[in-house]
Amino acid sequence: MEQKEFGLNDIVEMKKQHPCGTNRWKIIRLGMDIRIKCEGCSHSVLIPRKEFSRKMKKIIVKHEE
Repeated sequence: MEQKEFGLNDIVEMKKQHPCGTNRWKIIRLGMDIRIKCEGCSHSVLIPRKEFSRKMKKIIVKHEE
């Protein structure tokens, strides 16, 4: 399985959309767990890194450092 490269402030698309109707999430915290914030309603969710890697579909916008 390939390792997906993602970083802080990247906008990602998840496999399932949020109940508010959007599918865009911003990564706001990295570590053992990853906190992502919904771009539609600003709700944030903390999920384990392994689960995040499995549920992430693709990176939409890569944040430039």
